[in-house]
Amino acid sequence: MKLKIILSGGGTGGHIYPAVSVAEALKRRLGDGVEILFVGAEGKMEMEKVPALGYRIVGLPVAGLQRRLTAKNLALPFKIVRSLNRARAVLREFGPQAVVGFGGYASAPVLWSAQRMGIPTIIQEQNSYAGVTNKLLARGAARICVAYDGMERFFPAQRIVKTGNPLRGSFGDLASKRAEALEYFGLKDGVPVILVVGGSLGTRTLNNAVMQALDGLTADGNVQVIWQTGKYYREALDRELSERPLPGVWRGAFIERMDYAFAAADAVISRAGASTVSELSLVGKPVIFVPSPNVAEDHQTKNAQALCAVGAAELIPDAEAVEKAIPAAIALCGDRERCRSMSRNIAALGIPDSADRIVDEILRLVEGK
Repeated sequence: MKLKIILSGGGTGGHIYPAVSVAEALKRRLGDGVEILFVGAEGKMEMEKVPALGYRIVGLPVAGLQRRLTAKNLALPFKIVRSLNRARAVLREFGPQAVVGFGGYASAPVLWSAQRMGIPTIIQEQNSYAGVTNKLLARGAARICVAYDGMERFFPAQRIVKTGNPLRGSFGDLASKRAEALEYFGLKDGVPVILVVGGSLGTRTLNNAVMQALDGLTADGNVQVIWQTGKYYREALDRELSERPLPGVWRGAFIERMDYAFAAADAVISRAGASTVSELSLVGKPVIFVPSPNVAEDHQTKNAQALCAVGAAELIPDAEAVEKAIPAAIALCGDRERCRSMSRNIAALGIPDSADRIVDEILRLVEGK
């Protein structure tokens, strides 16, 4: 009998791509013996990204609560009811043996419905501080897959399994790629490289931090920079910098070869989303986290603090980053012993086979049932 699994998550790449990574691991393990259905939220990026990767997806009309007082909130109860009804219909039609939730708007109604229909569920909690929805859903979940120690603060200890956060792509053997990576970005060997990365859309704070430091960076030549600006800021920065020479600085809206960026970097300045933290743990690079202040329950700060507590990272608050981030990264590049220590400590947290560990839990759950 073919195994049928529903994977639900979306809204951001941090929820979508872990689910896709688990789908790929299921396909590697079971081939044609597994049928996978994704459940997402109508109008969100998963409705485009998941089919492009060859998987079937169903959308629910669910939406999140707006933080500002808005008419959209008035429609929210109706969308929730419709989403629960639609989720139950999807579960009846598809008949999954298990449902796995990765966060995002759609996970809650499909997991909630599955639990009430007697279908085993797994939650994949990506952050070090669990959100309200996952804490509620955990009461009916058979397994809670986590990336951090100490998650019994939020979940029943006997159901927690430390799997890490599943990632797509390979970040192994970066040292052998360094020369090739420096050539790819047009940078010199022997001069430290700082990678500044704020996600595919970009981060105003990190862009402003680089802009403020540009004169010193290009004049001194003591460090080089790989600067991902994000597509949201591309046009404005192109207008401002199009005719300005930037020796030792690679600038682009998006980095196609993140393996090369990590291979070239001696230090990283980054936000602290769950997938980013997991990537940096796998590559073992010294990192300065500038957590986004605009996320639910301030989970990025808590992710960064968890790494700082074991000497695996440095944290600079968003409000201080424009002034402090680049100088702190330059100082870090100049302290080789601290770099080595941070690299060892962050690498010790990496779990390269996370997707396969989650597949193990899915199969144990299904076989046990």
